[in-house]
Amino acid sequence: MAAHADAGDSVTRILGQWAAVRPGLDLAPMGVIGRLTRLSASFAEEIQRVFGEYDLRTGEFDVLATLVRSGAGPRGLTAGELTAGAMVTSGAITNRLDRLVAKGLVTREIDPANRRSVRVALTAAGSQRADEALRAHLANEERLLAPLDAEDRAELDRLLATLLRAQEESPGPGTRSG
Repeated sequence: MAAHADAGDSVTRILGQWAAVRPGLDLAPMGVIGRLTRLSASFAEEIQRVFGEYDLRTGEFDVLATLVRSGAGPRGLTAGELTAGAMVTSGAITNRLDRLVAKGLVTREIDPANRRSVRVALTAAGSQRADEALRAHLANEERLLAPLDAEDRAELDRLLATLLRAQEESPGPGTRSG
């Protein structure tokens, strides 16, 4: 198993400061959330750096990837299907599509089957760019996870999936159901 990084990181130093001024508090949740937050920000920067090499923003890659993985082919997806698949607002999709159309990576056309709907499809250049960026993205993610061996990665994935599932299934505080 890979060595655990439970000492010497920036969050450990912050927790030490809190422990000194507020002894007796259970700071374990702060450690987990603090590390997730810092890793998320750091990983987001590294991921955007790689996408930038392909003249893409992270959100633009998400649109291209949604079109590729949907298997929609040359017909593409409706703007509504794309919005649902990318899990963003219609306004965010519109801005991303404007940039991707300007780059020649997607087309946006009225759906002949439903004139009120717009279909978005990859161009040949968009498909190629998505594939190239995907390969670089996966290599980058491999690099980011390199400090963990396969067993630790599987355990981290399992634990994060448990947290995410619980977060997705329960309404947050202040949310009322029924």
